[in-house]
Amino acid sequence: MERNDMPKAYDAKQYEDRIYSAWEESGFFNPDNLPGERSETFSMVLPPPNVTGTLHMGHAVMLAIEDIMVRFARMRGKKTLWVPGTDHAAIATSTKVEKILFKTEGKTRHDIGREAFLRRVETFAQDSHDTIVNQCKKMGASLDWSREAYTLDAKRNHAVNVAFKKMYDDGLIYRGNRVINWDPIGQTTISDIEIVYKEVEATLYTFRYAKDFPIAISTTRPETKVGDTAVAVHPDDERYSSFVGKTFENIPFAGTTITITVVADKEVDPAFGTGALGVTPAHSLVDADIAARHGLAMKQVIGADGRMTEDAGPLVAGQTTVNARETVASWLREQGLVEGEEKTAQNLATAERSGGTIEPIPMLQWFMAVRKEFERQGKTVTMCSLMRDAVESGKTKIIPERFEKTYFQWTDTLRDWNVSRQLWYGHRVPVWYRNDEIFVGTEAPEGDGWTQDPDTLDTWFSAGMWTFTTLGWPDLDSADLRTYHTTSVLETGYDILFFWVVRMMLMTTYLMDEVPFKTVYLHGLVRDEQGRKMSKSLDNIINPLDMIAKYGADATRLSLVIGSTPGNDTKLSEEKIAGYRNFTNKLWNISRFVLTSVESVGVPEVIVPKTLADRWILSRLDATLASVTKKLAAYEFSAAGEELRDFTWNDFADWYLEIAKIQDRAATDPILLHILEAVMRMWHPFMPFVTEQIWSSFKETTLMIEAWPVAGGMHDEAVEREFAVVQEAIVTIRNIRATQKVGPAKKVSVTVSEASLLAYAETIKWLARVEELTLGDKQGIQLVLGTMDVEAEHKRLTAERDQLYAYVTATEARLANAEFTAKAPETVVAQMRSRRDEAAAKLAAIKAQLDEI
Repeated sequence: MERNDMPKAYDAKQYEDRIYSAWEESGFFNPDNLPGERSETFSMVLPPPNVTGTLHMGHAVMLAIEDIMVRFARMRGKKTLWVPGTDHAAIATSTKVEKILFKTEGKTRHDIGREAFLRRVETFAQDSHDTIVNQCKKMGASLDWSREAYTLDAKRNHAVNVAFKKMYDDGLIYRGNRVINWDPIGQTTISDIEIVYKEVEATLYTFRYAKDFPIAISTTRPETKVGDTAVAVHPDDERYSSFVGKTFENIPFAGTTITITVVADKEVDPAFGTGALGVTPAHSLVDADIAARHGLAMKQVIGADGRMTEDAGPLVAGQTTVNARETVASWLREQGLVEGEEKTAQNLATAERSGGTIEPIPMLQWFMAVRKEFERQGKTVTMCSLMRDAVESGKTKIIPERFEKTYFQWTDTLRDWNVSRQLWYGHRVPVWYRNDEIFVGTEAPEGDGWTQDPDTLDTWFSAGMWTFTTLGWPDLDSADLRTYHTTSVLETGYDILFFWVVRMMLMTTYLMDEVPFKTVYLHGLVRDEQGRKMSKSLDNIINPLDMIAKYGADATRLSLVIGSTPGNDTKLSEEKIAGYRNFTNKLWNISRFVLTSVESVGVPEVIVPKTLADRWILSRLDATLASVTKKLAAYEFSAAGEELRDFTWNDFADWYLEIAKIQDRAATDPILLHILEAVMRMWHPFMPFVTEQIWSSFKETTLMIEAWPVAGGMHDEAVEREFAVVQEAIVTIRNIRATQKVGPAKKVSVTVSEASLLAYAETIKWLARVEELTLGDKQGIQLVLGTMDVEAEHKRLTAERDQLYAYVTATEARLANAEFTAKAPETVVAQMRSRRDEAAAKLAAIKAQLDEI
């Protein structure tokens, strides 16, 4: 493509798909194909999107930030690998397919059977996978598709089975009857990330188990109290110290009998309710921990169907928990045991996919013992201590640093991980049973009569192994594993720090004896322009694919990155994206101007600046390059983008390109091309499509693998200070012209008090539209009055002064009205004050001009 073939406007749709295809065909997404010797590596895994549909803005910001990291590393000469993949997301995908099945055929998964259902899920997952891959490409993600992985493919399944067996053999995976989060509708255990908390109004009941029971307790769930076995109080609470250790047996309660022991436990909050906690070991994770510490009995009164069990007693047996709640509350009232009822807000735990209310119940499940001690390199450790040490020792750094405290809170309070799920889709638990025999292995045992455990593993089990299973583990001789692990960075949302990052640390530090990544970079959530979460109910969802189709991938990427800082949420609007589309066009037009203006597109090895403007722009380029490089290396993407935008738009376009029009072409053309090249290279990680297209207009190479620019030793602060004086003079003249309403087409004469400015007369005259620049007696810069109609100007300024005076006077009177300021919204009052201040400042300036005239 010839340089003069660049269209006047950049149309992203015309170029982006073709450019991405060219990148793929080049093979340079694969680090094995990158040119030159590359001894240093950069590696990263893509947080695998769920195969449940399409990408959203959260995925888009992830792809934009990660692609900046990858392209920057690649251009800096590193052997750069970015591994793509998708997550089978067992619960989410199963639920989606079940809903489709019921909607289209009126059937459940049980109606069609396990194998037929799994075929349906796999077909759905494959279709969704293809959509996701295409969307990643639309975003410009330079992923090595030759290494693509899937959390449920054969390689990952083998790795999961190997890990399970090793941890089982080491005594770190066990089967036990423990309290878990149960979804009565989905009929499966679920992890914390699949729980959605909904604020509901509840009644807080305060009552005693019996009239002669010495302690009152408070609860929003009286139906569970038929399963209480203790009352817990804080050890320092003197109100109840005399009762600690006592047992009250066979208390008649709501149609059954209960036995209550009073125990002292630091878990109790003495300020909540009565300061005494009714302990229901079978139906609360916290209560189960208290029971374990004090050796309390466990009585299950809620079943897997969400109804009260026979052990709950005949009064409530068979009832739903909601109905049983009112039944027990009525009984308490009838017995005169209630001491108080009050409405309170409650966070109700519900299953994200099914909507069912989560019930903690005891169940025989597979667990990972995260606090069991074992020997590692001569030290006694636990999986939790390994995770803590990874960050505490500095092996892994979390950005922003404040999330390290959150990380430690989670590693220090982590319970044994329930790893089994009652789902059909997922990694089948690699355990087989035959009568009383149990076989754990990577493949089915030989012989007849064996039945495999019907459960599958928690999705996070395989996701926790993502950094090393994608690189070849359990083959420790894998070239990829040896070359690219530990990975350089994990970039993900702060909202899954606990759910995914912690589990990756857990699995990797144990199975690999090293950290999974050196840095964790956490981005925030993408919200609408009002700061609200994007949701269907609010009708404020911005679809990234729609924005790419309308404004281009580069504009969409920039809008997500610039203005975004790690760990903080980002506000996004379509107007912001449109604004960066305009900047994309600005970059295109700058390049088009340069390439159609210069006589030759060749850049000499040595750049020779001839003027102050030349030396200034080269100094600014070196300073910007050094700062942008430093910021990108420190993961300060927004700050780097803002600085580069300021240089491109302000320094290069607004100043130097204008000055270049009156300079010697032979000296200026090489500088223009030199800067254009550097700007294209620096913008490429942010805006890969438009920069690649511009690059192809005057180069035959692929910009994606060009070297990151190197400073040319031209930074000179003295030169920048000297040019700043010239800039200030030009801006001052422009401001005076604007204030005095002297149009840009009208040439004016100007006097200056600084003789040094005369050396740059041609530049000042060109950019400020000045006919004559001379040395004057008055301090500062003056427009010669002869260039304007003094009488007309005096009349215009007088009218404007009077108008402003009237506005300021009226506004001040209104603001002085206490009744108005008390009733008006704060935003309205603040806006009035701001406008009053602006008008007052303008009034003072006009008075000064009138005095001057």
